[in-house]
Amino acid sequence: MSEAAAAATSEREALCLRKVRPAYEQVAEQLREQIIDGTLRAGDRLPSEANLLRSFGVSRSTLREALRVLAARDLVQTVRGVNGGTFVSEVHASKVSSYLETSLGLMSGNDRISVQEILEARETVEVPAARLAAQRADADQVTALLAAGKRQTARNFERQRFEKHATFHTIVVEASGNRLLAMMNEPNFRVLGSRFRRSDMPESWWRDVDSDHLVIGEHIAARRADEAAEAMKSHLDRLRVLYLPMEGRG
Repeated sequence: MSEAAAAATSEREALCLRKVRPAYEQVAEQLREQIIDGTLRAGDRLPSEANLLRSFGVSRSTLREALRVLAARDLVQTVRGVNGGTFVSEVHASKVSSYLETSLGLMSGNDRISVQEILEARETVEVPAARLAAQRADADQVTALLAAGKRQTARNFERQRFEKHATFHTIVVEASGNRLLAMMNEPNFRVLGSRFRRSDMPESWWRDVDSDHLVIGEHIAARRADEAAEAMKSHLDRLRVLYLPMEGRG
């Protein structure tokens, strides 16, 4: 091919139309961006259908399909009646946490995410959470934390021990005062416990876990932030054997 022909071919390829997303997807994406950047806030009513049609220059069916996409993502909801309309959804932490748990469960089941990755993510959350808890925990949280640690020293059935173990970690993260950490950590913990947890750990191992909890709780109660974080890191290292042998079994 001559240089002129090659240049002409290259020019045609550069100028050819590229496939774009359907109009309803573009409308949904623009509305989603307004929700994310705060232009539209939780509880806000979207403009009327007539105004949206004029703004976007699309058909009624296109607009309604875009709103259905947003509703399927729990970003908007439609209310009927005189004071009805389409509103930006109020998002609750429990709903976000539940969605993350379901997604993590599905991804770990398909080997798209490993138990090792979940454990690393948990460590990334809980170690700084222990440090923050030592700085921020109020008197009631410190009392609950110490009580949770002491309750575990009694002999319990394995399932009960794990539930008490989970309670301790939940209190630590909540005591950090950072709601986002709690929202992120709960799904990790539940997936680990329901999908990867072993049920054959010896009593001596659980006693060591109980001891770890008491040490972490005492550091938090005494406001020793660095020591609390270090103790949590050591504790999570100990817990790895509770989960890792289960990887790959589904």
